[in-house]
Amino acid sequence: MSNEDAQAQAGTPEGQGPVEIDEEMARHLENKREELFEKFEIPDAFPPEVMEEAEERTEDVQAEIQSEVDERRDLRDMTTWTTDPIDAQDFDDALSIEERDEEYVLWVHIADVTHYVNPDTAMWDSAVERANTVYLPGYTVHMLPPILAETVCSLVPNEDRLAHTVEMHLDKENLGYETIDIYKSVIRSDARLTYTEAEKILDDPATADDVLEDKSVDLAEKTELVWDLADSMHEQRKEEGSLVLNPSRDRAHTIIEECMLKANKAVTHELMWDRGVEAMYRVHPQPSPEEWNEALQEIQELDGVSVPGEAWDDPRKAVNATLEEAPGRQLDKIQWAVMKVMPRAKYMNDPFGGHHALNFEIYGHFTSPIRRLSDLINHWIVHTNDVPEDLIALCDRASDKQQDAEQCEREYKQFLEEVGLDPSAVNNRGIEIVDED
Repeated sequence: MSNEDAQAQAGTPEGQGPVEIDEEMARHLENKREELFEKFEIPDAFPPEVMEEAEERTEDVQAEIQSEVDERRDLRDMTTWTTDPIDAQDFDDALSIEERDEEYVLWVHIADVTHYVNPDTAMWDSAVERANTVYLPGYTVHMLPPILAETVCSLVPNEDRLAHTVEMHLDKENLGYETIDIYKSVIRSDARLTYTEAEKILDDPATADDVLEDKSVDLAEKTELVWDLADSMHEQRKEEGSLVLNPSRDRAHTIIEECMLKANKAVTHELMWDRGVEAMYRVHPQPSPEEWNEALQEIQELDGVSVPGEAWDDPRKAVNATLEEAPGRQLDKIQWAVMKVMPRAKYMNDPFGGHHALNFEIYGHFTSPIRRLSDLINHWIVHTNDVPEDLIALCDRASDKQQDAEQCEREYKQFLEEVGLDPSAVNNRGIEIVDED
C-alpha cells in the first residue's frame, strides 16, 4: 500500500462495541448509499454470471493448487506471515525475509488473482467496470466478488495458496536492488498478524507464542529483522526527499508500507528498464513553486509551528521536518495545507514525470490486485508480457473511478455527520441495528 492512497481500515478498539442505530436510521443510510452509488455509477451487486464464475473458481481449491506446484516455485517451507487490520476480510500480501552476509533478501508475496481473473472471464469485465474497491464507513463495495477474494485469493494461515512473488536482493549498504526476480509461487502463511499483534511481538518476542505454536521464535526474529529493514528504508526515503505526511505511524504499519513501496517500485523498475513495456504507471505531478510557497507560508503562520529556514528550497523535506517538530494539534492543518496544492496522482501508460510525493522516478501499483484494477492489470502484464490494446483507456478509467470513489466516500462521511454519527467510530467499530422496543 502506498502512502498516497492506502485505505486505513482500523480495527475495533478494545472495550467498544459497534455503533448502535435504529431501523429508521439504517434505512436512511441505505437510501443515501443508493443515491451516491447512482450518482457516481458505482455498481453494488454483482451480475449472476460473475457470481457463478467466482463460485466455480472456489471449487476443488487444494486439488488445483497441487496441480500447479510443479509449474511454480515452492516456497511453502519459508517462514511467511501477513499483517493486516483486525477486521480485514482478505489478506492479499505476505512477507518473508532473510539476512545474509552482504544483503537482505525480502520476499513480498501477492495473491495471484490473475490465475483466477483474466481477460477471458466475466470477473475481469466486472473489475474493469468497477476499477477499485470503494470503502465507506461501515460499508464496502468490492471490486472482486468476496466469495473469491476472501477464499482462494486470501493468503490465510496454514493453507497452500497461489502467489505472485517479488524477490528482492537488497544491498546492506545502500538498500538498492542487487537483483529483482518476479515469479509465480506456492506459499503457506504461518501466521495472520494484526497490527496490534505485530507491535506486541516487537515489544516482547515471547508473545509470538500466542499466535504461533511452531516457528514462534523464528517469527519473532523475522519480525524484528523486517522492522529494522523497514525503518532503514523509511529513513532513507525521507533523506532522499520522499514526502511523509504521517510522521507518527507505528512500526507495524511502517513495515507494511515500506515493503509494499519497495515491491511496487521493483516491479515497475522491471517493467520499464528491463522490459521497456507499457504498464499502468502511477504518475504524480508536482505543484508549481508558487503553490509550494503558498503551502509553506500557510504552515509557517500556524501557532507553534516553524518551518526550518534551511529546508525551504526542498518543500518535501521542509514539510517532513516541520511535521516532526510541530504540536500534535496542528498536524491535520499542516497536512491539509499540503494536500490543497498537490495535483492528483493518475495512471498513465508510461512513467515519465515520476511520482512527486514519493520522489520516485518510476512508480506503479502491484501489491493490491484484490482492490485495484491497476494492480490486477500489472500482474497480467508482468506474467504474460502482453499489454492490453486499450491500456490508455484503462488508465483513464482507473484514475476517474478512483476520484469517484474518493468523492463518494467524502459525501457519505459528510452525511453521517449531518445525521449525528461519527464517521471514524462507524469505520472503526462498525454498525449494529438495534430494536428500540
